[in-house]
Amino acid sequence: MKTVIVLNRDQLGEGDAELGRKALTTCLRKLITFGNSLEAILLYNSGVKLAARDSYVAVELTQLHENGVELLPCTTCVEHYGLQGKLIVEKSCTMDDILTAMRTAEKVITL
Repeated sequence: MKTVIVLNRDQLGEGDAELGRKALTTCLRKLITFGNSLEAILLYNSGVKLAARDSYVAVELTQLHENGVELLPCTTCVEHYGLQGKLIVEKSCTMDDILTAMRTAEKVITL
């Protein structure tokens, strides 16, 4: 099943930020074991901060990317946060790319 995950904030869930970061780190580590079912991770708003090379989940996102998961950070958001040239992946994407990934996915999960 073609699944995409949406990361639209720099932690998992609402509330305590430290807990949200721990939970997201654990979640991404678990996703590494999912195999080929995960197609892409869409990153927008403050979620693009996670795709930075110095992010607290850079290792996990890099492993996912190396395992074939496409990382799609929003260009507008990357520019807003001043992250040009600082991402795990060289290419960011348009909102059209993000919406196309959502439309063509069999399952979209927002974390």
